[in-house]
Amino acid sequence: MSNKKFIPMKRSWITRTIFILSLLFSFNACDLQNENGQVPVTENKYLISYRLDNSYPKAVIDLLFSQLGSTVPEVTAIRSKINYSINVYKVTYKTTFQKQDKVASGLVCIPIGSGPFPLLSFQNGTNTLNANAPSVNPGYELYQLIEAVASTGFVVIIPDYLGFGSSSQMFHPYLHKESTVQSVTDLLRAVKEMFANHLKDIKISKDLYLMGYSQGGWATLALQKEIETKHAQDFTLKASACGAGPYNLTEMTSYVLLQQQYPMPAFLGYMMNSFIKAGETSLSYGAIFNRPYDTRVPVLYDGTKSIDEINAQLTANVNELFTIDLRNNFSSAASYASLRTALQKNSVEAWATTTPTLLLHGKKDLYVPFMISTYTYQKFLDAGAASQVTFVPLPELDHNGAIVPSGLASIKWFLDLKQ
Repeated sequence: MSNKKFIPMKRSWITRTIFILSLLFSFNACDLQNENGQVPVTENKYLISYRLDNSYPKAVIDLLFSQLGSTVPEVTAIRSKINYSINVYKVTYKTTFQKQDKVASGLVCIPIGSGPFPLLSFQNGTNTLNANAPSVNPGYELYQLIEAVASTGFVVIIPDYLGFGSSSQMFHPYLHKESTVQSVTDLLRAVKEMFANHLKDIKISKDLYLMGYSQGGWATLALQKEIETKHAQDFTLKASACGAGPYNLTEMTSYVLLQQQYPMPAFLGYMMNSFIKAGETSLSYGAIFNRPYDTRVPVLYDGTKSIDEINAQLTANVNELFTIDLRNNFSSAASYASLRTALQKNSVEAWATTTPTLLLHGKKDLYVPFMISTYTYQKFLDAGAASQVTFVPLPELDHNGAIVPSGLASIKWFLDLKQ
């Protein structure tokens, strides 16, 4: 969950200058591409195609971090690790959703060098606009910062998620754990095929780092658990950094229903819409939302509206948004059993993880309450994972204010571990 409008990295003369420089110094890929720039591939189980989107020389990336470092001192530690120019590719690949074949997409950012390079998968926060998917808008400031991390020696992977990019014809299964994990894992497999069968001059290792914030933090923890417990033979998880994720959806929903005001109703509408369309709950919109919101929610999440626009069609008043029966009887009534099951099924329960794990959360977060991370951290301790899990509260920061500090802290931690 993340409202990108408030990210403190607005496009400025610095960003525009860097963008122009990147065009001046960009260079072409040496792969044979068709007239659309797409490289069609065959004999892969997952990878369908890849296309060079942009190239960033090391000097441009160094300038980016230099300018950013003037306002964000934490960047300095990352800047010292910049060693490579990078190529940014858009990829399409095969995955499934509820046993139906889907074509999904994402970005792959590759250091220009021989390697071997570890993989770093970044799961982005809540997005409601098809136009703002990573592969559709790779020039978005936050994506550019993550793409540039490849210059430190990672192959950086940024999934679009289902419902965006090449799969924009379907709804986005927001906070739907099974499909999120499946689609991101299949992208990781497609990237491995990309190197094994096509970019053979560049070597990658089995090492994998995971990071994400808000929805991306939740997705990262879910992915970590799936890979660690079921796919350890395919990937060597080195570390996982999760920022402000709504890991326990039952606790999250219970918290919101007890409030008078919740400033981001778009998040709750997104989740309920997703669960209804995915068949996770048998409840109707009218059983959850009061009028007129029961008729608005089904059409708000069509990929054309921003979070601000969706919030403007809803209400921050919890009593006005949700039915009185849901608010009073959510936790016990049989009529809400399917919703409780859906929330539990799509939560990420702590376990005795063997992967170094970093949890970060702003203490003044009003969108995903701080207590969600404290609860999850305690559950990790109860599971016997104290030696692997570190919890870093971020004082004085709200949900959006913690996005960049959380990301920079995660990247610095990865670089220290990698070294």
